This record gives sequence, C-alpha cells and structure tokens, in this order.
Amino acid sequence: MCGIIGISSDKPNACLPIYDALTVLQHRGQDAAGMAMMDNEGLLSMHKQNGLVRDAFSEKDMLKLKGNSGVGHVRYPTAGTIDISEAQPFYVNSPYGIILVHNGNLVNTCQLRKELLNDNFRHINTTSDSEVLINIFASSLEKNSNGKLDDESIVKAVHEVHKRVEGAYSVIMLILGYGLIAFRDPYGIRPLVFGSKDKRHIVASESVAIDCLGYKIERDVEPGETIIFKPDGSMSNYAYKSDKKASPCIFEYVYLARPDSTIEGINVYESRLSMGRFLAKKIKNTLTKKELDSIDVIIPIPATSRTSALPLSIELKKELKEGFIKNRYIGRTFIMPGQKIRKKSVRQKLNTINIEFKDKNVLLVDDSIVRGNTSEQIIKMARDAGAKKVFFASASPPIRYPNVYGIDMPYVKELVAYNRTIDEIAEVIGADKLIYQDLEDLIAAVRENNIDISNFDCSCFNGEYVTGGVDDNFLKNLHKTR
Repeated sequence: MCGIIGISSDKPNACLPIYDALTVLQHRGQDAAGMAMMDNEGLLSMHKQNGLVRDAFSEKDMLKLKGNSGVGHVRYPTAGTIDISEAQPFYVNSPYGIILVHNGNLVNTCQLRKELLNDNFRHINTTSDSEVLINIFASSLEKNSNGKLDDESIVKAVHEVHKRVEGAYSVIMLILGYGLIAFRDPYGIRPLVFGSKDKRHIVASESVAIDCLGYKIERDVEPGETIIFKPDGSMSNYAYKSDKKASPCIFEYVYLARPDSTIEGINVYESRLSMGRFLAKKIKNTLTKKELDSIDVIIPIPATSRTSALPLSIELKKELKEGFIKNRYIGRTFIMPGQKIRKKSVRQKLNTINIEFKDKNVLLVDDSIVRGNTSEQIIKMARDAGAKKVFFASASPPIRYPNVYGIDMPYVKELVAYNRTIDEIAEVIGADKLIYQDLEDLIAAVRENNIDISNFDCSCFNGEYVTGGVDDNFLKNLHKTR
C-alpha cells in the first residue's frame, strides 16, 4: 500500500497541489515521500526524502520543483529496504525520459530481473519492484516506438507490461515532453481514480485527494485501462481486452482507505457501516443471551473501527462510548516498519478513559486483527483500567494468509490466526470471547453499495490469489524478500 498522485495542468507550480494531495494520502505511507515535476520544455526536477510529507519537503526543496505537470508518492515499504534509494519516484532516461510512481506489489519480480538483464540489457540498482516495473515499460516503449513517440506506442508498451508482469500495480508516469500516463493491472487490485477541472487533470490513489483539491471526480481508471493526459488539456483512454476478472482489494474498505473516499463507486464510509450491521448479526448468533445481556458498553478502537461500531451498537441496543484516546501525532502502527516499533507504538498511540472500563463488561470493536500484538496490548489496557470482562469483535474475518499485493502481511507465522482456532486466538490475545466477521458477510457488506462488482481480492482471508505467479514455493520464500 502506497499513495500516488499525478497532475497534468496548464498552470505553473503544480508542486503545491501535489504536496497538498500527498498530505491527504499520508495514511497510505509514512516511510518516505517524493515528487517529480516536468515543465513546458520537458525539463525534470525531482526530490525524495525519508519521513512524513511535512518533513520531506522544505521550502527550499519546493522552490526547486518547477513545472505544470508532476507526480508524487508516499511510501509504505513491503518489498526492499527503507533506504532512500528505494523511495519513489523512479526515473530512467532512456527512452525519452520516464518517471514512475507505483502502488502495489509484483509477484514475478525475480524472473523479470533476469529478463531485464539478459534480454533487455537493463541493470536494476535497487531491490524495489517499482524499478523493475519502470524498466519493463521503458524497454517495451523503446521496442514499440521505433523513434516515434505517440499514443499507440505508449499503449502497446503498457499492454506488454500487462502480459509480462504478474501482481498488483496502479501506475502514474510522466514521459518528458509528452504527458502524464495512468494505468492499472488487469485485475484492478489497487485503486486509482481520476478527476478534472477545466483543462487540468488529476489522478490519485483515492478520491479524497481529488475532492480536497477542488477537482471533479470523473471515475476510476478501469482495470487494464491506459489514460494519457497531454499538456494541452486533452485526454485519451484505451481499454485492454482481457478475460481477467476485476478484483479490487477488499482490505481497502476494511482498513486502508480513508472513510471519505469512494473506490469503485463504493463509498468507504458506507461500506464500514454495512460491516457493522452484518457483524451485529454475527455477534447475536455467536454469544449466548446471558453473554449478550451482560455487555455494558461497546467501545471502538480508534479510529477506523468507529464507523462499524456505530450501527453495531444500534443493532445490539448497547451504549457506544469512547474508551480510548488516540495520540494524533503517532502514525498508523500497522504500516510502521518492524515489529518492535509497532509494539512500542501501541501504548504511545492509545490511552484509556478509565471510567468507561471500571467494573464493566466491554465489547471492543476493531476493523481487523493481523499479528495480534496490538489487540493483546489493548485488551490488557482495558483490564488494567478495570474491565471485568472483555469481548472482542473484528469487522473482518481471520487473516490467515500472506498478502502479496502490497500490504505488509508477508509471513504466515506472524499472523495470529495462522493455524489457530477462534478460541485459541482469543486465548492468545486475552479476550473472554472473540467474534470475527464471516467472509461472505464482509463481501455482502461492501457489495451493498455497488452490486456490479462481483469479485474481490480476499487472498489474506481465503488464500485464493487472483493473479498468476503465486505458488507454494513463492509463499515459502516471501518473508525473505520483505
């Protein structure tokens, strides 16, 4: 999961709205931020730095980023190191000069590295799959353009990417002197949305970045589709014929995306309300009447689960209270690099309002349980604050399998649900009772808001990977490359 943004404009200083958009997408990555700009003469300026957006760009840095078109990126590391060399955008000067930002994760990277070296004579300097991706496109464009750069050669190069690359990728590129290009993998696993204002165009990971800049949201970039935005304000789009079924990542709706975003025509906030209603039914069917009657209060774990907890409390006719206060200056622990940092951050991130726990039976609601360390510490905090019993409900099903498409769930033995029953998981995290959402209910909750989507990537829940290239050998070696 990363955040990407691209702007094609007729106005100078496009770096300013890109900066603003990156701050809006900060929840998608906290490790590094980068930006590249292109001016009317086709000249490039670029800056990237580790840290949050506000720390990565100084006033001096922004003054150097000149141009009316550009791309930006906030990084959340899944593959590669956290060295600045891994930060995006990536740039290759041949052919024509190409800058790329990428959200997702490739699964046939090792094979592509060998092909690039042996067949395309291109050297890869980093462990990033994004550098592999830009070189695959560049070698294809070089072959298809024959010295003449036009829409047809670009689209042919993208289609070759689709044929060679396995995995998830939403991409925004600048081709110097030509324009801004956006495309998604044929399954549409990671999101990408575009909007417009007069003759200016914007492409972003989430609609909220488009909203906040005052652009009109047009639609999602379709799976496999290529859209080309020219400096004169014109736009052209090209479909990709494929038998691959669109399968957006369902975890975007559970946790990754902001609630004020709309992805694939599905409002994230509405989908989380639906998750709460379905979860309430599951709780009613799981707990005994005595257990259900004993619950004094429902407390969401801030901030993602608040939306699901509201309809849940209404359905169960239980009082909803805020029992945890979140330190807004601590980032999302899920996307922090390294388990030790995550563990340390939970106590810094949350503090209890003891009066809401003392001598009460509480039902804690969270969006998901990944490694279980955060849940375990939160339950302990609830007991330390005086809770008599702690029930725990997850708005998503047990996460039992690695995610290979750009979310940091790489190693099954780190997942608390791996090879454990629900009762065993409850014992590990210290809950008196644990209730998970059923997968079919999660899918139904998201589809309530757009019944036209019939398929989702649910691989971390069911172990079914929609792309090729994911076999037992790949999964066994996955944690070594993350």
